[in-house]
Amino acid sequence: MAHIWPIGGGKGGSGKSFLASSLGRLLAKAGKKTLLIDLDLGAANLHTMVDVPYPDKCFSDFVSRKINLLEDTVLATPFPHLFLISGAHDSLDIANLSYEKKIKTLKSIAKLKYEHIILDLGAGTAINTLDFFLASGNGIFVTTPEPTSIENVYRLMRAIYLRRIRHYFTTDEFKALEKKVKELLGDDYFNKPENIVAVVRKEFPEKFALIRKDFNSFHFKLILNQLRKQDSVELGSQICKIIKKHLGLHVDFAGNIAYDEHVHDAICQRVSFLDRYPHTRAANDLRELNRKMSNSFGEQLILNYL
Repeated sequence: MAHIWPIGGGKGGSGKSFLASSLGRLLAKAGKKTLLIDLDLGAANLHTMVDVPYPDKCFSDFVSRKINLLEDTVLATPFPHLFLISGAHDSLDIANLSYEKKIKTLKSIAKLKYEHIILDLGAGTAINTLDFFLASGNGIFVTTPEPTSIENVYRLMRAIYLRRIRHYFTTDEFKALEKKVKELLGDDYFNKPENIVAVVRKEFPEKFALIRKDFNSFHFKLILNQLRKQDSVELGSQICKIIKKHLGLHVDFAGNIAYDEHVHDAICQRVSFLDRYPHTRAANDLRELNRKMSNSFGEQLILNYL
């Protein structure tokens, strides 16, 4: 069974695609058959990170049924063991993926025969992004040290857990739950997962048991990208503590990636940053991060909400 790594960030420019391509490159270099899937619907650019300039097929071909099997949209990259499903030529309405097409996509991803599958997701809290992030019990949040980026990734985390809670209720049940939370705690408390879970525990004990089991199975991690010299190396750990305190959610801090101006240079020249600048601090950070992530995965919970 493949390890599926969804990578999400609350704001564009946090480095999701750079991280996805770098982790994919490191896994492939270690001989692991690895697939990158560009699910930044409507704004795909992962192909540029792995030097695939003109994809002749893409994710939209599968969604539109031009290609029947998702595996038939897979492209080879210049790197051995590394493959890509591109979104380079996705149609303009691809971001509005219907529920049926989304479920079809998720089921198809689960059947792909790779050791590691990395999902490069769009920024923000769109429903499709949340559901693709929940395609696995594991997931990687990426943020930069800027306050706006941290605030947005906080909102993404909150939205993902609220989306998962929503799965266990019918529309009418969820409306009743929302009303109950507001009656007991006030309007502002419905956006906090721990408050909703507290009410679910009292009013819906059977659902509470399922939700608690679900949350305990998640192995979400936070990566702080573009850390500059003046930034605290403890910032990522502090963010995770704040998330635990204010949302009641456990997210592990996976590590920092140093800011390096050579990243921009490598992307513009369409070369691998890890190959061109292997001895930089950022490259060392990526290798260490890959080592930690590779050692941390347990059993996958693929498509556990279908």
